[in-house]
Amino acid sequence: MTSDQIDTADKRSEFAKGWKVLLAGVLGVMCGASPIPYNIIGFTVGPLREEFGWTQTEAVLPITLFGVIASVLAPVFGWMADRFGVRPVALWSLLAFALSFAAVALTPTGDARGALHFYYGLWAVIGLVGIGSTPVTWSRAINLWFYKNRGLALGILLLGTSLAAMIVPRLAVEVIEALGWRAMFAAVALLPLAALVVAFFLFREPRADERPRAIESESGRLTGVTLGKALTDYRFWIIWLSVGCIATAFGGAFINMPTMLALRGVDAKAAASVMGILGIGIFAGRIITGALLDRFWQGFVAFPLLCLPAASAWILLGDSITFPLAALAGFLLGFAAGAESDLIAYLAGRYFGMANYGRIYGMLYMPFGLGSAASPVIYAQVFDRSGSYDPVLTLAIGAFIAGGALLLLLGRYPETLPEAGSDDAPAASTMEAA
Repeated sequence: MTSDQIDTADKRSEFAKGWKVLLAGVLGVMCGASPIPYNIIGFTVGPLREEFGWTQTEAVLPITLFGVIASVLAPVFGWMADRFGVRPVALWSLLAFALSFAAVALTPTGDARGALHFYYGLWAVIGLVGIGSTPVTWSRAINLWFYKNRGLALGILLLGTSLAAMIVPRLAVEVIEALGWRAMFAAVALLPLAALVVAFFLFREPRADERPRAIESESGRLTGVTLGKALTDYRFWIIWLSVGCIATAFGGAFINMPTMLALRGVDAKAAASVMGILGIGIFAGRIITGALLDRFWQGFVAFPLLCLPAASAWILLGDSITFPLAALAGFLLGFAAGAESDLIAYLAGRYFGMANYGRIYGMLYMPFGLGSAASPVIYAQVFDRSGSYDPVLTLAIGAFIAGGALLLLLGRYPETLPEAGSDDAPAASTMEAA
């Protein structure tokens, strides 16, 4: 066989071995604590304000509470996945997320202040237990199964978030209109329970003989730097800052999208359709970005794609919007979100290796979670004070462009990485150059 034929056979072999795990991972991501809270919170604002008289900021603050707690715990869950394996961490977290999310339906009626504290407390619990059901864990397993097709496989894995964006908002709106917002939490909690059943039978890490040779040394040990070593690498902090810029600009636009559209004359069902189109954008961003990352250096891929939400923010400026423009804004915003999530998982593996992937990815997930958590409150505060989202959307345009530009500074992927347990010794196997 020629080298090209061998390379093609290796790529096909990865999917032949890992497709069941990838399928379970897609469902796990879709039904986990990464997309679901962000896809429903925007549709709870109106009912909560109507029932309790809470402000816009009070109604969206739970997503910030959830996001901050989850972000701080991301490295902890990453360490647990490295130490104990992905399977137990992901499955137990998925179960705990389902139960705690359903419990929000028990929020009492009557006293608005008491209900607010109860509501916030349950969202804090969701943050405490749910982070293990996010890409922090699922992506470690996929990185261990795939190398030649890593970008595409991660793109497919993270399609779970786009599937959630296409399905969950519509489900949330229908249940809220029919049975109220409390019933919506109980209904949506059935999704992670369904994913848990599939993952129980299909999801696992590869055995040593099933792993791609490119992520191992000749002795069969995984290669990669320690978290301490990564924290001294300028590339880690460039990725960290880039992720923070994009997430802080994106999260508020995503969460407050239904409110923005309502202010511009778009009704709830049409807004749900826009959120579904946003999910299609995430879908396209995942696949296209993943495929491009397998063929080109990330800087050539990342910068133009991460500038797309700047155009989306520009479209959303003003007092009125047509449905086609709203749909375009949603698609562009979603496309860039798909690209960014692919990049975090891909860059963590390519620049720092797999030996301590969970810890490093967890640290890189932190600015994503913190930015996504703070952003809705920033947007809501601007709206509460000025009556418009335009000032913060203008700032978001600059943040999107800056976040993409930072990744141009990363340089080539490393050709070698140390064997696990030795940051000083060169790896026996050579990683592919960019």
